[in-house]
Amino acid sequence: MEMTERQRQILYQIIEEYAETAAPVGSVTMAKLFGVSPATIRAEMARLESLGLIAQPHTSAGRVPTDAGYRLYVNSLENDGRDVVRENSGASLERGTHALKVRVSSQSRADAAIRGAVDALVELTGNLGLATIGGQLYLAGISKLFTQPEFVDTRRVQAVAKLLDNLEPWLREAAPGEALNIFIGHENPIGKNSEVSLIISKFRSPFSDRSYIGVLGPTRQNYSRVMGLVKHAGKTLEEIL
Repeated sequence: MEMTERQRQILYQIIEEYAETAAPVGSVTMAKLFGVSPATIRAEMARLESLGLIAQPHTSAGRVPTDAGYRLYVNSLENDGRDVVRENSGASLERGTHALKVRVSSQSRADAAIRGAVDALVELTGNLGLATIGGQLYLAGISKLFTQPEFVDTRRVQAVAKLLDNLEPWLREAAPGEALNIFIGHENPIGKNSEVSLIISKFRSPFSDRSYIGVLGPTRQNYSRVMGLVKHAGKTLEEIL
């Protein structure tokens, strides 16, 4: 995908601004951040839009990331080791991983430890948390998920409900094999129109060599932090259990 480095950085910045504000990002905001004119930013945005990485909602002059834009961003976090997150994300992630480890370590039973890790992920991310415990799927934080602005649209709530109804059998059948698995928007095998991202970590537990823990949230989120927390949750449970 042919992009200049500035276009790439503008895309990353749009993703991060949108994650923080939940509002489409305009050229004036970007112009201030990059020290160029709004006209220059509009031209760069037009290129990103032609590549299918951002889109313009009908009711706004700003732009929002597409699933393809998010995928490019997430791949850069996984593969390139690029520093595309805000300066305070590292400290925030460190505090979160510490809190998660404390919560898990305080439990004496494996099932309680897994539930504790899920509950911690809910508190730390504001997403819905999930884990497999034996043959059951444990869910927490549904109310937190649906208070996010994306879910004022009841059609999206219904699409998420459909995804959750089918998630446990899909996990058993598909058995995602990576330590960290990320399914963005239409990449989700079920609930494709729900505009959510499923971020799950595979880990070994007393219940199964293919246990899973993760979160389900809107595509608009701080991927670097959430991916780090989910991966750490799986690793911590594997070490402690």
